[in-house]
Amino acid sequence: MTDTQDAVSTVAVTVNGAEIQANPGELLIDACERTGTYIPRFCYHPRMSPVGMCRMCLVEVDTGRGPALQPSCMLPVTDGMTVDTESELTRKAQDGVLEFLLANHPLDCPVCDKGGECPLQDQTMAFGPGESRFIEEKRHYEKPIAISDTVYLDRERCILCDRCTRFADEVAGDTLIHFMDRGNNTQVNTFPDEPFASYFSGNTVQICPVGALTAKPYRFKARPWDLEENLSTAWTDSVGSRITVQSSRNKVLRVLGVDSESVNWGWLSDKERFAFEALNSVNRITQPMARADSGSDLASTGWAAAMSTIVDVLTDVDPARIGVIGGARLTNEAQYAWAKLAKGILGTDNVDAQLGDGLPAAVVLGLPRATIADACRPGGTIILAGPDPKEDLGALFLRLRHAVVNDGATLIELTPHRTGLSGIAAHSLHPRPGELGDLAAAVVAAGSGTASDAAGVAADAIAAAAASISGPVTVVLGRASLAESSAAIVDAATALNGLADVSFLSALRRGNVHGALDAGLAPGLLPGRTTLADGGEAFAEAWGSVPESTGLDTAGMLAAAAAGDIDVLVLLGADPLSDFPEAAAAEAGLAGAATVIAIDTLPNASLVAHADLVLPAAAATEVDGTFTNLEGRVSVCEQKVTPCGTARSDWMIAAQIAQRLGKDLGIESPAAARAELAALSAVHGDLTEAALAAAGVEGVLCSGNGSIAEPAGSGSVDPANDAYSLRLVATRRMYDAGTTLSHSPSSAGLARSIELRLNPADFDKLGVEAGSVVQLISNKGELMTPVIADPGVPAGSAAIPANSPGANANQLIDASQPVTDVRVERS
Repeated sequence: MTDTQDAVSTVAVTVNGAEIQANPGELLIDACERTGTYIPRFCYHPRMSPVGMCRMCLVEVDTGRGPALQPSCMLPVTDGMTVDTESELTRKAQDGVLEFLLANHPLDCPVCDKGGECPLQDQTMAFGPGESRFIEEKRHYEKPIAISDTVYLDRERCILCDRCTRFADEVAGDTLIHFMDRGNNTQVNTFPDEPFASYFSGNTVQICPVGALTAKPYRFKARPWDLEENLSTAWTDSVGSRITVQSSRNKVLRVLGVDSESVNWGWLSDKERFAFEALNSVNRITQPMARADSGSDLASTGWAAAMSTIVDVLTDVDPARIGVIGGARLTNEAQYAWAKLAKGILGTDNVDAQLGDGLPAAVVLGLPRATIADACRPGGTIILAGPDPKEDLGALFLRLRHAVVNDGATLIELTPHRTGLSGIAAHSLHPRPGELGDLAAAVVAAGSGTASDAAGVAADAIAAAAASISGPVTVVLGRASLAESSAAIVDAATALNGLADVSFLSALRRGNVHGALDAGLAPGLLPGRTTLADGGEAFAEAWGSVPESTGLDTAGMLAAAAAGDIDVLVLLGADPLSDFPEAAAAEAGLAGAATVIAIDTLPNASLVAHADLVLPAAAATEVDGTFTNLEGRVSVCEQKVTPCGTARSDWMIAAQIAQRLGKDLGIESPAAARAELAALSAVHGDLTEAALAAAGVEGVLCSGNGSIAEPAGSGSVDPANDAYSLRLVATRRMYDAGTTLSHSPSSAGLARSIELRLNPADFDKLGVEAGSVVQLISNKGELMTPVIADPGVPAGSAAIPANSPGANANQLIDASQPVTDVRVERS
């Protein structure tokens, strides 16, 4: 390429007589739209490959050989190109395309869910013939048919644009919906007994340009002109996908993905898309409830009585005997308010938002931090040393998959079992439980020329993986198994930090958990990624006081409560019985706490069984605030509907508790909390109202490690297991028996029952057969489960899902040990 060619940054294109500047290689349809000329289309979508199927985007183009009709979605711009989108020939072509599309399309707009926001409807009015010349009988199919639990298909309305099939194939990798038959009988459908069981099926409904695909939660609920919408952030996982929340008559009816270049590209997992159903549940907690004594049920009470009870139990109590578990459900502002209440007013550092299933703050905040865009850089290397993104972080999975399939990124898996990305990974290394640190160290050593066996993985496989590492490296780091402590992940992070040009992207899954860490909802932390040791003096001056020593994490609080050393335990949107890795420890801790106060939106196992006092909290769509995603990117959450019943915002509850205790929290609104945090935290110094408004859908990236140092090795040593035991792997699934999903009608039935996955090599040794029911036994409990063969599970491991309906893996886990050993016995 010459210097002259290098200097060319744009090309000149004439559109309808006016010259525009386009980017080299840019598609004509995009260049025109970017400069203010809209070309109609049905099949084209900017996040998928162009196919030119609908022909609606035909325009008259002259590239020097004379004008001709060409599909603008397939045509890159060239210098000197002349385009006419309004010529008689162009209009005639568009008119003809619409007439053919409407030949078989039913004229049922008044009863179609797409009516009022339908591209076919809009473009027929703008570019169509006005009336049809066809008088023949239209094509008919059975309608609608359920192609999944949440998506319905009306084949009569389908215009064969290929959007849904391309999304399933190119974006999600779930090729479960296809074109079938030929000619006039061509249709979109699924194969018999193979439903569209994709975690991302709702995206096809959103991108469908007609009413062929509709979502069960929204069918016949409202018309677009009845809806009001706000820009917000998805709250079910830590990706922080940008969404619009749409409501009518003070009820949320739909959530749609918004295209954020930095985060989710407009895609959502179905869990993010349909979780709003839980907020409309008839089981919402709408008023305070109290238990008269330990043997009675919870009964309704008033806010005044509830606050009086809280004052009674918190007055003159030793701060060391107060604990706060949870907080990842809250907005950043509410998290800051609760951190200030707990650490500044109550004086306790026994605060933990991670529930024992996360990572130390030094790992999440102390290492060089990557963004999603960093991880997806063309030509870079992604090392997955964490959970299956397809199960835990759906929108991140789609971004990583695109980077590997389309942009040449290299994926190396260091995971305890096969994941949703294994099919496209360059190397998949599956260590035995507890040995991830050894495997990571071996990969780093192999890159320096020293290869050896490690963690049950052969030296040649390790050497091959190390040899494929090139370019900038992003480690996606998280807790892949609840049956292992975080020690192996700490060791892996320490080892991988020795790679050149490496950064880390957290894969913690729980809602706004990164905002909780930034707000100080962890032992030893203060807001702004500041340690108690380094920031105590400044915050003591601002707050009046701070704890003098590091407090207990969730495991420590539950153990202390079981021993009778916790007087007040606050569950801040937390359900330890379901989510803490060890059920026995959670049960003992909740039973041993003198008073349990639960602040939540929906009933859960811990609240129902052990809460002495329950306060109703406003849900995600009922509050204003911000959300911090796994990159550290802060985005806006806007209130769309009023809180349910007498529910109140979490920050307001914290402020009222402080007021009842005779203190002033100093927070009168979410904006006031943000301003105070920005004033105290260098990390959040740029988080102004103007910056949030200017950032729009992209959010504000709060970078920097504060005073958090890089982690050191854990020094943990795994106990030896005997020849009769297997190491337990307990992994998350997208759909489980969690509180939100259990209260979402369309998703509640999607959680699969428990199953034990074993490597085929272990079957003969154990004397079991695939499909049989076995007894899985640990020193903490036992479960009955069917067993299946899975070569993606390493030999010597036993993999089960966490929090399955009727059988939670935490009944087996010993959270005090680095790993949990289990025995498999025939039933």
